Amino acid sequence: MPPCSQLAFCATGAAAQDSAPDYAAIIAAPDRTDADRQTDKRRDPMKLLVFTAARSGMKVLDMGAGGGYSTELMARVVAPNGVVYGQNHTDLGERAKARFEARQKTPAGKNIVNLVRPFDDPLPADVGDLDLITFLFYYHDTTYMTVDRAEMNRKLYAALKPGGMLVIADHSARPGDGTSVGKTLHRIEESVLRREIEAAGFKLVAEGDFWRHPEDPRDFSIQPPPNRPVDEFVLKFQKPMWALDYRAFGSLKSSVPAPYVDRYLRGLHD
Repeated sequence: MPPCSQLAFCATGAAAQDSAPDYAAIIAAPDRTDADRQTDKRRDPMKLLVFTAARSGMKVLDMGAGGGYSTELMARVVAPNGVVYGQNHTDLGERAKARFEARQKTPAGKNIVNLVRPFDDPLPADVGDLDLITFLFYYHDTTYMTVDRAEMNRKLYAALKPGGMLVIADHSARPGDGTSVGKTLHRIEESVLRREIEAAGFKLVAEGDFWRHPEDPRDFSIQPPPNRPVDEFVLKFQKPMWALDYRAFGSLKSSVPAPYVDRYLRGLHD
């Protein structure tokens, strides 16, 4: 098959997905815990699942999985043949650790893989070609931890399939706050987070406004959870499709200078 035909074939295959799962039925599953149903009232997970476009059979990484609330929801969506890697740092509290490990012992958690690893080295070398990465309400924590965020974002980019998605949600800080309130208010300025992610090569493709609260003055901590609205942004980034095409070029890659190949591939997919 000529290289250009291969490129078109690969791009079409990467874009093809099964029809959307019945997210409502997944959320309403009778074997979900009462604690998770209480969290549903605060999180309204239907909107997030629709936004991520998660599908059966996907390989997913859940960064900063904590006790595994979102990890289990994703595991239910991608079942029976998909897998969800739940990453947590080594300093995860014992209570959250116990909740996560308990999930793995249930039928709904049999396709969850526990990864206790640093944020800037979140995956073993043999794990890659991910379809989706979720990073929910934890990115701000990496701003005051000993984390190389640029390296972390490069690792996330490398772990995704070309065309794969990174969905990040976090608590919004005021303009100008940047990363300075990550530990005190548990927030981060949206524009700063976006710049850091895009610097790794990601392209912003969608924004979710379903957790926005413009009335939030963004001057108080969200820990412990306040009894008031919190403005939260949700961003979807994509690893560009042209990134996959180096495979299709095969030996051509070694005979043509990389900048020329890169320029050609960008032209195909932009």
